[in-house]
Amino acid sequence: MKKKETERSLALNRRARHLYVIVDELECGIALVGTEVKSLRAGKCSLAEAYGQIKKGELYLVGANIGEYANASYGSHKPVRDRKLLLHARELHKWNKAVSEKGMTLIPLQVYLKEHLIKVQMALVKGKKTYDKRAQEKERETKREMDRAVRRDR
Repeated sequence: MKKKETERSLALNRRARHLYVIVDELECGIALVGTEVKSLRAGKCSLAEAYGQIKKGELYLVGANIGEYANASYGSHKPVRDRKLLLHARELHKWNKAVSEKGMTLIPLQVYLKEHLIKVQMALVKGKKTYDKRAQEKERETKREMDRAVRRDR
């Protein structure tokens, strides 16, 4: 009997797919303190300006804002701090080589709850040019018009 995986999104980076071409994705664990977990479960997280950075052979999530937990009496966490991401050494080595190339970046796509663990979906990305964004928008618009025409003809 297979156990059903339960996932619940806690924070989403909506602009990532618009601004970047996603080359590779990876699920990572994240090292958090207690009040950060409670704050994440309450939905107080922003990935808007967050990115991944490799320092001293470890991957860190930089710039993610996890709001302070309102019910903490003392010893609450800093909202913006570097948080260590947990992944296998071979995956880190592969991404380290890729990031050293010109134009490649690590960004978080989503923070989610998988069963009782908090995970971060990181992506290896390359920035889109303005004309790529325009072409994608034009493609989306023509598809929308075709769908409208098909519905109208029914």
